[in-house]
Amino acid sequence: MRRRLKRDRGLTLLELIIAVAVLAIGSIAALRATDQSRIAIGGETPRLLARIAARNRAEELQFLGATAQLPGTVRMGGQDFRLSVERDTTAGGLIKATVTARAETGEGAQLILYLPPGGPR
Repeated sequence: MRRRLKRDRGLTLLELIIAVAVLAIGSIAALRATDQSRIAIGGETPRLLARIAARNRAEELQFLGATAQLPGTVRMGGQDFRLSVERDTTAGGLIKATVTARAETGEGAQLILYLPPGGPR
């Protein structure tokens, strides 16, 4: 009685093509995720500087009073930031000041503070 021995024939061409396709799709997904991370991290510096500019403006308003007239742009870290302040009076008589700082590239920050009416104390 003759036994047939199973021979290991290796990978077929179809199996090889499928393996390459799966690896290619995985590589593309990893590259896209890396690119998105790079874009998100790249905008962090202007956002950080915008937060600092907004905080500086808030401190100027606390020191000089809610009605102080301050310049509309500042330069920080080699970038220009446009600053705006919207003022509202609350029901309790305080002044709600919304400070917005925006970089030329679009990144920005916003800060809300409440100030006493009139000047600083």
